[in-house]
Amino acid sequence: MNKIKIVICLGSSCYPRGNNHILEVIKKYLNDNRLKEEVDFTGQLCTGNCSQGPVLHINDKVYKEINEEIVIRLLDELFVGIKK
Repeated sequence: MNKIKIVICLGSSCYPRGNNHILEVIKKYLNDNRLKEEVDFTGQLCTGNCSQGPVLHINDKVYKEINEEIVIRLLDELFVGIKK
């Protein structure tokens, strides 16, 4: 099975605008639902969408202006039926 790829922008625009918190939300979600083995979760310094941050990539799809509520909804949709 291919791992789901999640890349969070940790650049100087996205990180202080919310991805510092979103990083912890995603780590907790993956840990709480025992999904770490299903995901390749990495950070990237800049994705080139600074004015639309915070930015998150999931399987090459870009999500802009994210917040905790949006991220939890995206993860719930992504892992429906997989969460443990």
